[in-house]
Amino acid sequence: MNHRSFGSVVPTALQMATKPLNNKNNQSKTGANMLFTACDRFRVSAACLLLLGGTTLALPAAADFKPLDDSTLSSVTGQAGVTIELETKLNIDSLTWTDQGALSVNGLRLSGHNDTVLDNMKLTIDIAGDGEVLEHGFSEIARRAAAGQLDTSNPDVADALAKYAVGGSYGKRFNSGDLVIHLGATDYGDPASLDDYLQAVDFELGIDSVTTTGSEGSTNLFSNILLQGYVGPTDLVIRNGGTSTRTLGNGSTVSGSELQLDTHFEITNGSLEWEASDLILLFNFAAVGIEGLQIHNRRGNDTLGHFGMASVTAKLAQGTSARSGKSGLSIHDVEFRADIDMPVFKVGGTSIGSVQFTDFAITNTTMMVYGH
Repeated sequence: MNHRSFGSVVPTALQMATKPLNNKNNQSKTGANMLFTACDRFRVSAACLLLLGGTTLALPAAADFKPLDDSTLSSVTGQAGVTIELETKLNIDSLTWTDQGALSVNGLRLSGHNDTVLDNMKLTIDIAGDGEVLEHGFSEIARRAAAGQLDTSNPDVADALAKYAVGGSYGKRFNSGDLVIHLGATDYGDPASLDDYLQAVDFELGIDSVTTTGSEGSTNLFSNILLQGYVGPTDLVIRNGGTSTRTLGNGSTVSGSELQLDTHFEITNGSLEWEASDLILLFNFAAVGIEGLQIHNRRGNDTLGHFGMASVTAKLAQGTSARSGKSGLSIHDVEFRADIDMPVFKVGGTSIGSVQFTDFAITNTTMMVYGH
């Protein structure tokens, strides 16, 4: 029955309940006939009441249902994204890149502290609408601060509230078609505790060795790498720039559709044997051992907004170098900020004391990666 038939059903039922019943033998009103008439009236009236009651309940709902034409349907979009609660352990026996020789990462393990399950992780995945505000960075801190759960006299909390409060929502505003992935925690513990928030997701990364292999044999670059710490808010955004391009400060051209990475983390305990290697073309050490490594951002002049955690941002896109004209993968707007503590720094197996970096910053960094 469609909603248009209710108008005819109800009047008909009312007429049946109220009109006198036609008895074919009106001349003989016996007691039996009168009893039958009363019972018949009761039956019809009861049915009418049931029908009327059910119709009365259904009518408001039926009145709200209206057919949508094609143009209206075309503007209807889903507003909910996808949430994934994740726990895992990762083991890779060997990861090898082969050119004329080979570079191998051996015995890679990713887990929670002390080889437990890496858990309490929550991924939210959304495709943004135009101007939509979605969770990003420390927006959860801003939400709690606005609710009075965190003290805004804390400079980091106040900075988060100022940065992530957007038009009554908390997060960052995105463009139509941007793919937004945010990594946070399933359970942050006490909503009034910053420590619970910052230490909600713990991790452990272990690598047995990093080696090069050629016709002359193999060489260990690093070995016995162990890093324990905490993962802060991490965001991966694929910007929908269509076919647009932009020019970087060095003149290289990159696609407007780019992958943007923002993450915060802290290393609370790390160790490694640094046997023979260049690190980011800055340091060249051999026979060095590091113990008790810590990477954070708790001192110096650039701590604001980082809640004591080290941070990395980078953007990746297809690009063309202004210098060589080569096309490849552009890694640009790279920034790394941290304080680095190495309380045990060994050379040749003997400690020479401790080493500290304060306000260690890599900025204005651009790379164009292509084959040759």
